Amino acid sequence: MVAFDLDDTLAPSKSPLPAPIADLLRSLLERVPVCVISGGQYGQFQQQLLERLDLTPELAQRLHLMPTCGTQYYRWDGTGFGQVYAHTLTADERDSALASLRTRAEELGLWETETWGDVLEDRGSQVTFSALGQQAPVAAKAAWDPTGSRKSALRDAVAADLPGLEVRSGGSTSVDITRRGVDKATGMRALVDLAGVPLAEMVFVGDRLDEGGNDRPVLDLGVRCHAVHGWEDTAAFLGDVLLPHLDDQRG
Repeated sequence: MVAFDLDDTLAPSKSPLPAPIADLLRSLLERVPVCVISGGQYGQFQQQLLERLDLTPELAQRLHLMPTCGTQYYRWDGTGFGQVYAHTLTADERDSALASLRTRAEELGLWETETWGDVLEDRGSQVTFSALGQQAPVAAKAAWDPTGSRKSALRDAVAADLPGLEVRSGGSTSVDITRRGVDKATGMRALVDLAGVPLAEMVFVGDRLDEGGNDRPVLDLGVRCHAVHGWEDTAAFLGDVLLPHLDDQRG
């Protein structure tokens, strides 16, 4: 199985899959099961991923979807992708997370007044802070925190408020909060039973494998990982390395 982050790995942040990636993913699905595990909610997966893949039912059966950092899981049920599980936060957990994010962002001077869409979002199994809003342009998000220091400061401040929850730096402008101990590594471990694939036979591709990044738990779990810095790197890895390797094995 090959698993991928979505934003800044398969596509620019909150943007549809580029055509070369869509073609490569369909080719990969013809060979092995594929999982996409990302901080976005399921609606984002539909817009960015599914609407661009044009899957046959046979290929759809091989695709595993894990929105909100693996706290939700969707599989093809014959007519569409249905939810199999969700590690939903309690109302108190969500309220505490939302309050802490706003308070600490304001204290740190990170609460922006000119934004594109919601800054705070309750995704059921995850609460997400997006500094410039969910629909911010890619260029604006890239310029907001190029070193990652602003997100890290917010993450540290919120984590101190919420010792019972998991607080991680997400995409280019985001901080994600889930249940304690529930992260992308939890999703990958679940796939061992859900997909029948041992961890030793998985490869993960992501852009946030750095310390504190929301992909890092997968690396710490011991899964083989490949770091990228955008969809172009992913396309090169798939086209030049992974697909030829899989074809050699089949041959």
